[in-house]
Amino acid sequence: MTRFLRQQAICYWLQLKILTTSAFEGALAVFFPLMFATATLLVYRVRGDADALQYAGLGVAIMGMWTAQGVVAASLLSRERWAGTLELVVAAPTSFSRILVPICLAMSTIGIYCVVATMIWERLVFGIRLEIASWPLFLLSVLLTGVTLALVGFFIAVTAVRYRTAWSLGAALEYPGWLLCGFVIPLSALPAWSHPISWAIPTTWGMDAIRSAASGGSPWGDLAICLAVGAAYAVLASWLGRVLVDSARRHASLALT
Repeated sequence: MTRFLRQQAICYWLQLKILTTSAFEGALAVFFPLMFATATLLVYRVRGDADALQYAGLGVAIMGMWTAQGVVAASLLSRERWAGTLELVVAAPTSFSRILVPICLAMSTIGIYCVVATMIWERLVFGIRLEIASWPLFLLSVLLTGVTLALVGFFIAVTAVRYRTAWSLGAALEYPGWLLCGFVIPLSALPAWSHPISWAIPTTWGMDAIRSAASGGSPWGDLAICLAVGAAYAVLASWLGRVLVDSARRHASLALT
C-alpha cells in the first residue's frame, strides 16, 4: 500500500507540475473559464433575476472544471505519443490504469483552481455574491465532483487513444457537456431523450449535489450516485486499458495507432 500511494503521489505531482508550466494548459485554465463565465453571465444579467444569476454563477464555476478535464484528457495519450513516451508508459511494470488515474487527478486539480478563480471573477466583475448555506458540504461536493470527473477523464483518455485527432474529440464534447450536465440550464429544459445521457454522466449528479449544498439541502443522495457512476467509468476504463495494451503487445504496435 505504501508503494502504491507513493507511486500515485509522485505521478500526480509530476503531472501537476507539467500542467502548471505548460503554455497551452496554462491558457486553458486561466483564460477559458473566465471567458466562458463572462459570456454566460452577461446573458443571464439581462433579465435582472437574482435567482437566475445565482443558478448561472454556480454552474459556470463548475463548468471550468469540465473544460479543464475533458479537452485535455482526450489528447492525453496522444501527447504521450508525440513526446515519444507512450511506449514507455505501456511497457512500464506499473499498470496502465495506475499511471493514468493520477494524471487525470492532476487535471482535476487545475479544474478546482478554475472553480475558485471563476467565483472570485464573478464577485469582482459582476458583483455576484454566491449564497452558500453550508460551506463544508459545498467544498466536499466540489472535491468529490472533481474526483469523479477525473475518472471520466480516464475513460475519455483510454477510448480516444486510437484517434489521431483526439484533441478535437475532446473539444467536441466540451459544449454538449455544458448542457447535458445542467451547468447553465436546468435539465428539465432539455428534450426528454437527452435525460438518460445526462444521468450517465457523474458530473450531472455532482452539480446537483453542489446546488443542494449551496441552497441548504442534503447533497448525500446525489453524491452517492455521482461516486457510483464515476466508479463504473473507472472499472470500464481499466478494462479497456488492459484490452488496448494486450492488443498492442500481441501486434507489436505500441504506438497504438
